[in-house]
Amino acid sequence: MTPFIAEIIGTALLILLGGGVVANVGLNKTNGNNSGWIVITTGWALAVYVAVVVTGPYSGAHINPAVSIGLAVAGKFSWELVPSYILAQMIGAMTGASIVWLMYKDHFDATKNGDAKKAVFCTAPAIKNNFTNLLSEIVGTFVLIFTILNFTDATINEPEAIIGLGSLGALPVAFLVWAIGLSLGGTTGYAINPARDLGPRIAHAILPIKDKASNDWSYAWIPVLGPIIGAVIAALLMIVLA
Repeated sequence: MTPFIAEIIGTALLILLGGGVVANVGLNKTNGNNSGWIVITTGWALAVYVAVVVTGPYSGAHINPAVSIGLAVAGKFSWELVPSYILAQMIGAMTGASIVWLMYKDHFDATKNGDAKKAVFCTAPAIKNNFTNLLSEIVGTFVLIFTILNFTDATINEPEAIIGLGSLGALPVAFLVWAIGLSLGGTTGYAINPARDLGPRIAHAILPIKDKASNDWSYAWIPVLGPIIGAVIAALLMIVLA
């Protein structure tokens, strides 16, 4: 599997499971309808775990343009690869969102609330305030990237004797995203990932969804720019502290 294909698959899995849990909670007549914020944040955390397990060995499991940009700013990833990674992440995000719609189509049709349908695809602020909404995305993504840059592998202090965590190595990332969602996600829905929001938002605009709400393009720049700013700040701070 090439890194490009891995990032497509990983991001598609992320959105399939993450968007899927929102659909399960928010759409009418599902078995998980109205099960709440804890279910949503847990579902997104486990979506990250699955995506990282599958793609980690092949691409490093960025599945997020903010991660690719943050690692490049920190000198841990080649800038030449950033555009192809972001393209793959956008393709994957649109693909995952489209599969969620197909799978839950009966429930989309049974739901008349356009905002509930849109929430399956993209984020929206609880209280619309461009400054504080942008700040929320900056802070959430700063926590994400700064923590990722501080992750270390388990090792033994003997020459060439390294214990890798294998698939369990994805658990810290899942717990990290879970913590961000529980503690910081209540303001904007914690996109903390430009592809996670923009890709599905585009899919929402294209797909033939009945009674759908506006795509709110006037807000769409916040979950794109905010995570990028947060990632850059985290990477620069790591450079200063090194």
